[in-house]
Amino acid sequence: MGLLSDPNRRRALINLLTRLNAPICGMPVEWLVKTMQARGLEVYTQRFSRTLPFPDENKERYMVKGTNVYGILRAPRAPRTEALVLSAPCTPGDNNNQAVGLLLGLAQYFRNQIYWAKDIIFLVNDHDLIGMQAWLEGYHHTNTTGMDWSPLQGRGGSIQAALSLELSSDVVTSMDLVLEGLNGQLPNLDLANLFYAFCQKIGVLCTIQGKLQRNDWDSVSGYSHAVQTMMLMVMKQASGRPWGDHGLFLRYHIEAATIKGINSFRQYKTDATTIGRLLEGMYRKLNNLLERLHQSYFFYLMPSLSHFVSIGYYMPAFGLLAVILLLRALDLWVQLATPPPTTEDGIADIEQSSPGVLSVLTPLVISHLTGAALYMLPIRFQEMAVEHFPVSETEAVVLTAIAVYTAGLALPHNTHRLLSGEGTEQGWRVLKLVALLYLAVLLGCTALINFSLGFILALTLVPAAAFVTPHVPKVLSAFVLVILSPACTLLFSVFFFQELQEMPVSFLDGWLLYLSVISQGILDHFLYGSLVYPLIALLVYPCWLLFWNILFWK
Repeated sequence: MGLLSDPNRRRALINLLTRLNAPICGMPVEWLVKTMQARGLEVYTQRFSRTLPFPDENKERYMVKGTNVYGILRAPRAPRTEALVLSAPCTPGDNNNQAVGLLLGLAQYFRNQIYWAKDIIFLVNDHDLIGMQAWLEGYHHTNTTGMDWSPLQGRGGSIQAALSLELSSDVVTSMDLVLEGLNGQLPNLDLANLFYAFCQKIGVLCTIQGKLQRNDWDSVSGYSHAVQTMMLMVMKQASGRPWGDHGLFLRYHIEAATIKGINSFRQYKTDATTIGRLLEGMYRKLNNLLERLHQSYFFYLMPSLSHFVSIGYYMPAFGLLAVILLLRALDLWVQLATPPPTTEDGIADIEQSSPGVLSVLTPLVISHLTGAALYMLPIRFQEMAVEHFPVSETEAVVLTAIAVYTAGLALPHNTHRLLSGEGTEQGWRVLKLVALLYLAVLLGCTALINFSLGFILALTLVPAAAFVTPHVPKVLSAFVLVILSPACTLLFSVFFFQELQEMPVSFLDGWLLYLSVISQGILDHFLYGSLVYPLIALLVYPCWLLFWNILFWK
């Protein structure tokens, strides 16, 4: 590759990294503009601002203002209709200055090459995902999140692929590939294969989910390691949040990934020159593409970088769970089609055979109104909660969501009697038939968009939907149903995720992390358009309430 093999270039990069590692307050916009211009790029800036619906206590921000800086290297050998992006988030302090320095070093090297057939955009985005969202909306002339940003003064061609670089440590021992994007989207598998092939070629230690590749696949420990790696990917994908700046590119059908330098394996060390060679090789391959990446899979799970599980293998597992719902619905349909019992006079028992429409429609409507309250009230009532209780805005939003969720358990289970008197035996069967078909369609659609989320929900909701009737023991069944509810599923997932990462937490720390996950999920929805929060609040929770209603049917 020859990248930075010249000692002068290497010294220039080291000086650049040293300068960027100096303590700074915010992003050095003017310095970045001058540095990019000195490397022969067309340099532009974009200002943006965003008021969060409630403060993000993890990063201590409520009103976000920043400036993105990007430089365009025009393709000398093409009509400039396509482009590639290399980005590096610039956060306050020196958390990612190594990546910004490497990006500028690559810009200088790329400028001296003549083989580029695509524009290359070097982007330094401020305030991580918020800055990236502003830049992507400005580049594609869309505004889906209500963010304020200035129009882009310079554009390249249609973006074919993008890589985001994160180097959080001065010492890099391995390069980790992050694939999970917004709403569980994944880039084309060819992008992961390209990264793995170049790591193997130049001898860079590569990982996925922060875990090394193992060769003992036939052993118990090797199989356990692969399952642990794959389950980490399942949990991250199910969260629906972008796990890197690349996650927002996938919304625009741009294949993207984040390459993260980690410092976990002391016996290895990778210098900036080797990382530069890796990136140069990947961009040269992407530069030679005549069409978008589409030859490989878009739906997959990866136990390691050299192995993957395609949709044809993991989707039948979900299908086996979904068929339980259909068989149970068929059983209820047969029971409902059975002629009603007759009295001694030969007259059918009309009260038992003809459930009123309101007895079924009422719990259905009220359950969804409860879900709508869970979706809307936490944000709208945060100011009122702060005035009357000693809590912050973020705590008010989370505690209001928990309060609405808990109150919903008390509302629906007697509503069918408000207008129709006592519920009939056939009435709960009709309601359960509707709920089973509703859940089957809901889980099926969710699994097509985000398999991991659909599978986790199916593991908990299908058993609950299958066993619940008004005739099972109330106390024990209510306890099991609560354990299998969406809120408890999220709580267990938090502890399970920490175990998979080999960072177990106490119950108190896990509870605080659980509250943080709830607030982050709501923020991700309002900032980036994550669908997990509205899906749970407006569809999954009301569907679960229908089964809760059936358990207490009278």
